[in-house]
Amino acid sequence: MAKETDLNTTGRWLRRFTQGQAEPQDRKELVAVLRESAERGVVDADALTMLEGVLEVADLQVRDIIVPRAQMVFVRRHEPAARILSVVVESGHSRFPVMDEDRDDIVGILLAKDLLRLTTTAARERFDMREYMRPAVFVPESKRLNVLLKEFRRNRNHMAIVVDEYGGVSGLCTIEDVIEQIVGEIDDEFDVEDEHIRRDAPAQFTVRGVTRIADFNEYFGAHLSEEQGVDTIAGLIMKQLGRLPRRGESTTIEGFEFRVLRADRRRIDALKVVAPRDVLPPEERPADGAGRA
Repeated sequence: MAKETDLNTTGRWLRRFTQGQAEPQDRKELVAVLRESAERGVVDADALTMLEGVLEVADLQVRDIIVPRAQMVFVRRHEPAARILSVVVESGHSRFPVMDEDRDDIVGILLAKDLLRLTTTAARERFDMREYMRPAVFVPESKRLNVLLKEFRRNRNHMAIVVDEYGGVSGLCTIEDVIEQIVGEIDDEFDVEDEHIRRDAPAQFTVRGVTRIADFNEYFGAHLSEEQGVDTIAGLIMKQLGRLPRRGESTTIEGFEFRVLRADRRRIDALKVVAPRDVLPPEERPADGAGRA
């Protein structure tokens, strides 16, 4: 009965989008119908993006979205509580792979919220990682994203360690990474919102990819080239690398280190920028306009 109900629901859903035309026979035709429906106002642009994302997820593998091994933020099993707390606070992440001897030896996952118990000196002195870390989940690079999402939901895991065919660690993948393939980037309290450039620490900034090069130069007193056929920082990074970079990749231009914080298969959304010197935000600069601290 349940299966019959699902089929009836699917039929009604298809008829809604295919009024006056034949039902789609394959995914390509279905996407075309969805786009025509959006043009007719049956669905809005955001809904269309999510529907296309749902269809694309089945074609993607974990290797397409992983955080590369070199960019993983991890903690070591035998480190003292003070060192681990420092890593957690500095990174702002909520989950961390726990490494034993090397990066191919992941022994568990540490949740930042579990460290709330370390509020006293005595608790930090008694700290034993074995009491805090949770089992790590390992998945192959070739696993389909839709399958991984089902496993995340069923097992209530939010992070998986990705391994290659030889059992070595390739990187990691989180449930947020998968969901973002459907709904788009999910901003949190650490993300840049309306402002294009945000000062996070001395000489460290978060910069939106759509920031114009001219605005970047004015803010930083820099001289990044505007004569390469690109207008934005994201365009300049892609020009430098010759391709669209993946999250976690970095490059240096004119002394500025750029690391990709968020990116999908179409664009760079946010970058971490380390400047060669500290730079004060415009509102904090002295009257003479000097930007150097």
